[in-house]
Amino acid sequence: MTTGVAVVTGGGTGIGRASALALGRAGYSVVIAGRRPGPLEQTVSDGAAEGSRLVAVTADVSDPDQVQKVFDQAAQLGRLDLLFNNAGRGLPPVPLEDVPFADWQSVVGVNLTAAFLCTQAAFRVMKEQDPRGGRIINNGSVSAHSPRPFSAPYTATKHAVTGLTKATSLDGRAYDIACGQIDIGNAATELARMLAVGALQPDGSTRGEPMIDAELVAQAVVQMASLPLDANVQFMTLMATKMPFIGRG
Repeated sequence: MTTGVAVVTGGGTGIGRASALALGRAGYSVVIAGRRPGPLEQTVSDGAAEGSRLVAVTADVSDPDQVQKVFDQAAQLGRLDLLFNNAGRGLPPVPLEDVPFADWQSVVGVNLTAAFLCTQAAFRVMKEQDPRGGRIINNGSVSAHSPRPFSAPYTATKHAVTGLTKATSLDGRAYDIACGQIDIGNAATELARMLAVGALQPDGSTRGEPMIDAELVAQAVVQMASLPLDANVQFMTLMATKMPFIGRG
């Protein structure tokens, strides 16, 4: 059991919620951040029922000032051991040439800018705390490897997250900051639920795809987080065995 502090963005629903609860059960004090207070408060309540310590901060983590609010809250709980950059959003399938600029900006803001800002804030804490160091886990996607049709904003940001992961891993070495990425394929969450009903395929057909329980992702996050800082899962791909990813297209 750990006694450190974890920050989970997008912690009120889906993978973030499952991971925050699992980290709480593993002994972390968990700060969960998100835009909607209702789901955050429900996650805190569910964690408390399990004997875990979760704290909610309503924040838009694509905004630097609100990111600072999240990490100020974490500082009140103790040593920052973990940041899980999980917040993300996608769009319905839209041809590249028809993507509204506002939608592009929104996806970049949530999926990439937020991860950078939270990583930056975590770096500032982790390099100065004693003993120094900590771990950052980024939520990538199988779309960080291969796109779905009509998914340019999401795919571009997830490829960029991979670059951020590599840069963070390299720049963190001097401060004992480890950074890895979990690339998830078809977890059964609100964000991905329509994939089980009908997902557009590269050949133009639409069909449902196999899904996995989000709790499996949460367990993997806890496993990555549990390593000593001299070991790191650089990249993990966790996916439904029969999803059409390997050989996609």
